[in-house]
Amino acid sequence: MGNKGLLKDDNNIAIIGCRKCSEYGMKAAKYFSYNLAKEGITIVSGLAKGIDRYAHEGALLAKGKTIAVIGSGLDNIYPKENVDLAKNIIKNNGLIICEYPLRTKPYKMNFPARNRIISGISKAVLVIEARQKSGTMITVDFALEQGRDVYCVPGEIHMKNSSGTNNLIKEGAILTRNYKQIIKEIF
Repeated sequence: MGNKGLLKDDNNIAIIGCRKCSEYGMKAAKYFSYNLAKEGITIVSGLAKGIDRYAHEGALLAKGKTIAVIGSGLDNIYPKENVDLAKNIIKNNGLIICEYPLRTKPYKMNFPARNRIISGISKAVLVIEARQKSGTMITVDFALEQGRDVYCVPGEIHMKNSSGTNNLIKEGAILTRNYKQIIKEIF
């Protein structure tokens, strides 16, 4: 639903992370999505609570483009608190996609499956905050299988929400603190 032409673009980046993010994570998601969208890069995320929501909001604030990949039917936006955000994405020339028919409920098993689409339509994946075992890490696994670069924002060493991102950096993900680095290296 929305601007299907965004799927033809080759300048998409996924911004993903915790549903229960910290204020640091919220600010980082908005910083990266706003500035990347200002540069004409399309922000892809999952329309979930937390980092996904802030990634979409940052892109919209910049009057940029954003794609939401959902784990339910298009008539079943989840979570319900993001219905207005979904309407705003469409109103501002964005796109909402899914692989499920209408009336499909947001079953738990749908979300890991939709994560392969998030990474698959993106040139790279930027992880803002992630716990060691999370849906975010599932998206990272898909991204690596698909040959995508994985960027991570470092976090505080004692925060559970940073355990996954900091470990990804240790394992070779690209540490980033600056949107210009991503533009220079990918776009």
